[in-house]
Amino acid sequence: MRSLGFMLSWISFLLLSLSLSASSSDDQFTLDGSVLLLTESNFDSAISSFDCIFVDFYAPWCGHCKRLNPELDAAAPILAKLKKPIIIAKLDADKYSRLARKLEIDAFPTLMLYNHGVPMEYYGPRKADLLVRYLKKFVAPDVAVLESDSAVKDFVEDAGTFFPVFIGFGLNESLISTLGGKYKKKAWFAVTKDFSEDLMVSYDFDKAPALVAKHPTYDQHSVFYGPFEDGFLEEFVKQNFLPLVLPINQDTLKLLKEDDRKIVLTIVEDETHKSLGKLTKALRAAAHANRDLVFGYVGVEQFEEFADSFHADKKTKLPKIVVWDGDEEYDQVNGIEIISEEEDHLTQVSRFLEGYREGKTEKKRIKGPTLMGFINSMIGIRSVYIIIFLVAVIMMLRSLGQVEEPARVRTTAGSRERADQTTSVPEGETSEHKPRDKED
Repeated sequence: MRSLGFMLSWISFLLLSLSLSASSSDDQFTLDGSVLLLTESNFDSAISSFDCIFVDFYAPWCGHCKRLNPELDAAAPILAKLKKPIIIAKLDADKYSRLARKLEIDAFPTLMLYNHGVPMEYYGPRKADLLVRYLKKFVAPDVAVLESDSAVKDFVEDAGTFFPVFIGFGLNESLISTLGGKYKKKAWFAVTKDFSEDLMVSYDFDKAPALVAKHPTYDQHSVFYGPFEDGFLEEFVKQNFLPLVLPINQDTLKLLKEDDRKIVLTIVEDETHKSLGKLTKALRAAAHANRDLVFGYVGVEQFEEFADSFHADKKTKLPKIVVWDGDEEYDQVNGIEIISEEEDHLTQVSRFLEGYREGKTEKKRIKGPTLMGFINSMIGIRSVYIIIFLVAVIMMLRSLGQVEEPARVRTTAGSRERADQTTSVPEGETSEHKPRDKED
């Protein structure tokens, strides 16, 4: 009996210890909808405690970080109230530099989304409302099941404009459930079995089953009627992550890096010119029939550095059309380098593609950086500005006789703040960030 009593007492003690331990762990973070402040001591615990946590690695002297703070404060309570909450936290990577080095945080702000402990760097929008819409994607079901026309409408509105949307009408959920899980980070997926003829007209399909791909940003959509097996469905999905015709800019270039198709690139003088509508209509028609290629266009006026890489500038006769491999080379089709305004655009584009397919091409090397070079070009520009600033300060001090030997560049908060001032975004420019567009 004494042994039994001792055993019961020991079990009670263990249960009490576990209870106190769990209570202590739960109380470690106050979940009131505010941004959590992380340190070296509680960082690992935070990552393991929450299924989805969004961490801002910042420095107090960083201008971009300061502008981001109120956006995170506004987004935090909304994301914390989701059915599957997303916790927003921040860590002073300047203060906790040892942890920052361990995590390879080398620029500010660096934004990381930890989903069940797995890190993914975040390149999306930073305004509070857009941030909320973007992050909701990562806790949403792989495939949403919609029961009515109004549910379809609400789903598309909630999805926002940053991801393509795939909706199966009369399609078995099991057919796209695997794709929904596999491509969760790239698109929204849904199925609906109960829908009206009005909705069919609205989504421009005339029979079911059908899978509709929508790109809200570009007001483009495609319809797939099958076959829904042997990889055909997945191929349609992969080809429709991008719209039929993609405007090329700093934002959209990063969408191309994961697509292995070659790019039919049309270079125009000005994307805003009224004549572009006729050209993009022809490109869209060609894209429908050539899904093994990506079709895009760029304006010299809007992205001169990129256009110049293909030997096109304001003095070149435009529109110019080439096939780019996304790396260092592009193909020019002999005799069909320019799209003439006097001849039907679709006829010319079709003739260009026919010449390309038949190998009537001449290979050229681009003048500028590769695709990844363009994506990362902002880092180089900012680094050059900082270096020039520091060299100028050193030279000025030496000319005044205030230094007797070469000065060392020190990464103090003061020097960083001066560097931050030289790389701040001018008034009126966009505050959205491109990949790796951070302050060092």
